[in-house]
Amino acid sequence: MNTEAVAERLLEDLAIRADSAFAHSTQRYFPSGVAVLGVRNAAVAGLANDYFRERPEVPATTRLLLAEEVLSRATHHEEILLGFALLHKVAKKDLGPELLDHCLRWLETRVSNWAQCDDMCLKLLYPFFLGHLDRIPRTREWIGSESNWARRAANVAVVKFVRRKVGDSTFELPLDHVLDNCVRLMHDEDVYVQKGCGWLLKVAAPVHPEEVAAFLREWSGEMPRVTFRYATEKMDRQTSAALMSLERRRTAE
Repeated sequence: MNTEAVAERLLEDLAIRADSAFAHSTQRYFPSGVAVLGVRNAAVAGLANDYFRERPEVPATTRLLLAEEVLSRATHHEEILLGFALLHKVAKKDLGPELLDHCLRWLETRVSNWAQCDDMCLKLLYPFFLGHLDRIPRTREWIGSESNWARRAANVAVVKFVRRKVGDSTFELPLDHVLDNCVRLMHDEDVYVQKGCGWLLKVAAPVHPEEVAAFLREWSGEMPRVTFRYATEKMDRQTSAALMSLERRRTAE
């Protein structure tokens, strides 16, 4: 496969699907603005799936090279998503631990907004980790990255594994992984990293209600409001109200 030629063709096919009206409406999700074509996520995934449906013989290693080529050329939001979509179908069984090295580099050099970060986490890393549960702890290394998107991904990449049925067994992310991540990242200057902490705590709360509530009480004096509010969203009303009263009291002081 000539990956350069294929990448060019795929990007051209993506551009054909552009919709200026949809591109304009998309901007409301990105306060700082983002370069978009105006292609819906399903259409991006469909383009990748259709290409390989006609070429099932293409190995995962070649797909990875093609994804790299697409991402290296990407100038618009949907082009980044296309690079990730090219790998979705092979992430679980056909890609090895080297994918995590690629993902970290992409987070640090190609990802530029929360939607791209979350797309990688939930559509590429999620299936990968389903087939490589032992690799989940490696995401903790991302906490020290200079990239705010890598730091957000350290939490978002594992939200679906707080407790997850995998095959005939149940995988449960250790609670100390959840809580230590949030201790280390809750004071991050980037609000999207703070929201990532809140998201992880919110998912953990129904699984470990007493422990997460105790954690929030312990840190209520300094946890960012956005993290605290996200974390209480799935708690029972009484516990949530009691915890939010702590937050309101702190804010009033």
